[in-house]
Amino acid sequence: MYSVCVRNRAQAGMQGKEMELSYMELREQICDVCHKMWQLGWVAANDGNVSAKLPDGTFLATPTGISKSFITPEKLVHIDAGANVLDGLEGYRPSSEIKMHLKCYSEREDVGAVLHAHPPVATGYAVANVPLDEYSMIETVIAIGSVPVTPYGTPSTDEVPRAIAPYLGEHDVMLLQNHGALAVGSDVITAYYRMETLELFAKISLNAHLLGGAQELPREQIDRLISMREQYKVTGKHPGYKKYSE
Repeated sequence: MYSVCVRNRAQAGMQGKEMELSYMELREQICDVCHKMWQLGWVAANDGNVSAKLPDGTFLATPTGISKSFITPEKLVHIDAGANVLDGLEGYRPSSEIKMHLKCYSEREDVGAVLHAHPPVATGYAVANVPLDEYSMIETVIAIGSVPVTPYGTPSTDEVPRAIAPYLGEHDVMLLQNHGALAVGSDVITAYYRMETLELFAKISLNAHLLGGAQELPREQIDRLISMREQYKVTGKHPGYKKYSE
């Protein structure tokens, strides 16, 4: 199943059984995350996409036109930084959103995985053009900070990469206006966890709004929580206190 891909990896310098197993496990991990996205209702039909960076600077990415519930390891495509397919099943090509993924990698050396989905509540905020910029939930302040809405961009075009570029320097999680959500991380699981945190925060924020509005933490407590990120080994780009409605 993996013979062609593993051989190509070895030819690129990734030799040895341990590295081959790591490569295969990464394929399995991407598929596991895709299945979870579908089970949680974050994607429908052929929505959403996931990619991961390999040590040699190439990438594994989900193919276009396939439900995340049907993704299997051999269906992933191996591409270079120009989105050219290096190996994979015949006829399979990366998602049309791959330009957005590649922009994340080119702007951030620390990014090892990118996840795009349409979690319903968070996407509701994106459609309403309402940022999740409240510092009202302890775990969210530490894990992802405030979440902006990036300007609208037509999917599959260069508009989306350009729209997210100004935000990548400070944010690991973004809402894409009238589109969905984007999360990046050092690895696939980290990016997945950030998307999961985003959707839970969106649900809680919506419930708080229905109950009269969230009670934001005092500034000194926000700063204290932000200072605890290192203690909890939270890495990435999460801004300090910032109100995007100002």
